[in-house]
Order: sequence, then C-alpha cells, then structure tokens
Amino acid sequence: MIKFPKTIENEQQLEELLSRPTAEVVDLFKTLDGDIIFLGIAGKIGPSIARMAKRACDEAGVSKRIIGVSRFSNEQEQKQIESFGIETIRGDLLEPDFINSLPKVKNVIFLAGRKFGAEGNLSLTWAMNTYVPAMVAAHYKDSRIVAFSTGCVYPLVPVESGGSVETDRPDAIGEYAQSCLGRERMFEHGSLKYGTPVSLIRLNYSVEMRYGVLVDVATKVKNDEVVDLSMGYFNIIWQGDMNAMSLQSLSYSSSPAQVINLTGPETLSVRKVALEFGEIFGKTPKFNGAEAPTALLSNAGFSQGLFGKPKVAPVQIIQWIANWISIENRLLNKPTHFEVRDGKY
Repeated sequence: MIKFPKTIENEQQLEELLSRPTAEVVDLFKTLDGDIIFLGIAGKIGPSIARMAKRACDEAGVSKRIIGVSRFSNEQEQKQIESFGIETIRGDLLEPDFINSLPKVKNVIFLAGRKFGAEGNLSLTWAMNTYVPAMVAAHYKDSRIVAFSTGCVYPLVPVESGGSVETDRPDAIGEYAQSCLGRERMFEHGSLKYGTPVSLIRLNYSVEMRYGVLVDVATKVKNDEVVDLSMGYFNIIWQGDMNAMSLQSLSYSSSPAQVINLTGPETLSVRKVALEFGEIFGKTPKFNGAEAPTALLSNAGFSQGLFGKPKVAPVQIIQWIANWISIENRLLNKPTHFEVRDGKY
C-alpha cells in the first residue's frame, strides 16, 4: 500500500511520488511481453509515466527496454530522463522518415499532441493531433497502443448527469477538440485495418503540484485574481493514479479500439474549491459570472471497474497544492483554460 506524505516539499519528492508504481502495475509488468516506447515523452506526463514503467520493471525483476522519443528542446530534461535508466531518441514526429526509423516494439504509449496555443496555429494543431497518429498507427500496426486523448471530445452535459460515458457520441467543440477526435479516429482506423489492439485514454483532467485546474484556481485565489465561474464544475485525477491506470490500460487494448475515461469519481465545484483555498490562504476569493447548468464532465465508472478508484482524493491534493504554493515552489505557468466553453484554447 502506498503511504502518502502530509506535504510535498520539493520537485524531487514530487517526481518520486508521481512515478512510484502501484502493486497492480508491478504485477502487470511481471507478465507483460515486450519492450515499451513512449512517443512524446518530454511533455508534462511523459517523464513520470516512463519512470514508473522503469521502476515497475525493476520491482518485478524483469528486463525491458524503456524508450522515450521527443524533440528534446531542453537538453537537461533529456539527460534527466536518461538518468532514470530510460533510452532516449531525439527527433521530430512530424517527419515520416523519422517515425519509420523508430524501433518496432510491442508496447507503445502515445503522448504527443498539441493543446496550449492551439488556436494560434491550427494547421500545426491538426498535423500533430491527426497526421502524426495516422503515421504512428501504420508504423506500429503490430504493437499494442495506448493513446492519450481528452474528455474535450465530449459535449457539455448537465452537471447532475454524472458526466459523459464512453459509449456517448462525441461532439467536439472547437478545432482543438475536433483535432483530438481526429487523433482517436486515426488510431481507430489503424486498429480496424491492421487488427492493432488500442486503448484510447480520454483524460479529464490530470493534476499535480505544478499545473492543472486546482493550481489554476489556487493561484488566482492566492493572488487576489478573479475566478471565472462560467465552467462551474470539473473532474480531476492525481497524475500518479493516472500514470498507473494508463500503463494498466495496455492489458485492455483491443480491436476495435477500447475507449477509457480516466478521471476521478467526484464532480468538483469551482466555487467550493476556491473557497477551500481561500480558507487555507486567509483570502476571500473574487468571483465573476455564474455557474452554467452544463459543464465538460466525464463519468469514470468504467475505468473504476477496471482499476478501482484513484488512491489520492481531491481533499489531499488541495492540501498539497496549497502548501506547495505557500512555500513558493515552481509552477509550470501553463493554464489549462478549463473555464473555456467555446473550445478555443
């Protein structure tokens, strides 16, 4: 059983916790065949999920190649990833020759994609989110693939509905969400054409100390900035839980592709969360607007049936983030734009 600290004091402690494999992940790696490649490893999720895979191999007593692929614009980040015992390959996934040069391995975790600033260069957004997946699906047709998507492919639903389920028809709002649906369709096409086992992870939203919806709300409260209530409700999942469940999704990949909503069971209120942070910080939150009757919400019932509930609850994460911000630890300063209702991120 994972024992969680009362506070998270620094990035080294945070990274260790985010990459600590659960017993279920270790058990998976005792029987999982083949090596693993992480495409787009240098993003917010990649380093910790790949390190979890490496640690799970070590604890399971098995030897696998763990490979991370990225442009690696930050050389220091590449060196840090390599220090975990992960091989790295530098290159641009938009280049067909580069994708075709990548080693064929049994297990693929697809993390690449574009969100922040998506509206600023929509052609690049579509290229990253649909063209690259099409090439990857063809190159890795004989592998099993876990591909990250987003709950943004769902429409806004009534707050009391409990959120969209995997069998609901997508209704992507805005070009970012449409391109993400395109990503799913490319992997679905590859799965049907080649019989490739695929899991599509509709994530909504992953959080940790340095970014995410809770950090967005907390920093606004701490800095006496206005909290927008337009999107009044949301779901979250601790990134460590998400890492573990995503790796376990390799076992549930299938053809046709298996869609899995990954998030927590709670529907959280922006207003209530802001008030909680306000109480901790000794601040009175400032609000703008009012909660709409609909929100972007996902129902995690199916994934909880597969993996159980997340091990870290929102109340714990709120306390961790409040402490992290109070001691002025580093933030990524990449807002989620969770309050956006028109899909223009």
